Amino acid sequence: MLSLLWKSFLAVVFPGGLIFLIAIGFLRPQGLPMWLQQPIAALPYIVLTFGLIFGWYFASSRMILSLLVLALADRALVLFPTTGADHEAVSQTIIALTAFLVPLNLLAFSILKEDSLSTLRGLTRVVLVLVQPFLLLWLCLPDQHDLAASFTREYIPSLYTEWTPIPQPALFAFATALLLHVLRFALHRDPREGGAIWTLFAIFVAYHTIRYGWQPTNFFMAAGLILFATLLQSFYQQTYRDELTGIPGRLAYDEAIGQLGKRFSVAVIGIDQLTLYANTHGKPVSEQILKLVAPRVHAACSGGQIFRTTGEELTVLFPRKSTTETLSTLDTVRKTIEAIELFLRGRDRAWEKQRVSQQAGSRDQALPISLSIGVAETLSDSSSLTLVIKSAYRALYEAKGIGGNTVKRGLETVAPARRSHAGTGRAVASGEYET
Repeated sequence: MLSLLWKSFLAVVFPGGLIFLIAIGFLRPQGLPMWLQQPIAALPYIVLTFGLIFGWYFASSRMILSLLVLALADRALVLFPTTGADHEAVSQTIIALTAFLVPLNLLAFSILKEDSLSTLRGLTRVVLVLVQPFLLLWLCLPDQHDLAASFTREYIPSLYTEWTPIPQPALFAFATALLLHVLRFALHRDPREGGAIWTLFAIFVAYHTIRYGWQPTNFFMAAGLILFATLLQSFYQQTYRDELTGIPGRLAYDEAIGQLGKRFSVAVIGIDQLTLYANTHGKPVSEQILKLVAPRVHAACSGGQIFRTTGEELTVLFPRKSTTETLSTLDTVRKTIEAIELFLRGRDRAWEKQRVSQQAGSRDQALPISLSIGVAETLSDSSSLTLVIKSAYRALYEAKGIGGNTVKRGLETVAPARRSHAGTGRAVASGEYET
């Protein structure tokens, strides 16, 4: 559990939180040496250019539209003075409207399904973004003062918000967007949602820098850089991670086997009840079980590299280790998963009981889980990966054949109160073992 919490913390903080902290430390006035001030001034244009190029390359309309919104908001703050009696009302309107619209735009881009900007739906979104600056200018007209005042109206005593120049409606928009991004990250673990959290923080700081002589452009740039970095992180995960379970997938496996060397072990892990639950409750339930179990296997399997390449089994590579050295780790994995308490709520929702105080409902059905594991190693320098994997699958089928919940290595079985007998034969597709 602590391992999962630590990984979740790192997923939120890196890279978005790191970029935000660096921006706070170095983008303040006198935060950098004079010789770096001019290069820093060029960074917003560099971030915007590369962000748009990579957003187009990765077909991420969310990235392109988000950068466009940030650029328009920044230009609105820079082009309209924030001091002086003649411009005070206009400045208040600019701050109120941009601070209200920016977080809502970013939230909308997160919720809506991404579409190519060349489609009708994509072009419609571009038009809606480009219309907003004209709406802003229209509301800045003296005749629209009453309507613009609704964005600076106070709904709670000003005592609670006098610390910020952002009006209360915009504060509510920021809080709503932040809460929903946190919930979306908790549900989907998408790096872009974690990046959106820190993007909102950077934008929020941008509105507070003006009164202290800081450049809001620098923090809008930091927000764009966070979006760019998390886009690359998300693309990496989509490429190298299995979509269902979140653990490394086929491409990562292909790269790992190229670095194995001549001595290694391979383990194949199967969930004993998965086929039964798929037949009884449907494939969505079995996929939910695999989604819950795979990260726990990944966390418990220290010293091994775990992958999901195809199907229901998980493959573990142990570079430079014999099967004897892997048995302790694999048995720990088996015991860890056996201790998991899964339940079926309704017809299609599998959930895990993680706390002692958490109680299953009277209609919840227990879903016992156990693992069968087959492991094999290279016995000579001429052993091929294909032969080792076949041996591991043969051992897996043997483990399933004697009742499951077993780690099988060759003719030796490691399991509670169970041992297999020696024999010869072949593994068949059904998982049974014929002598």
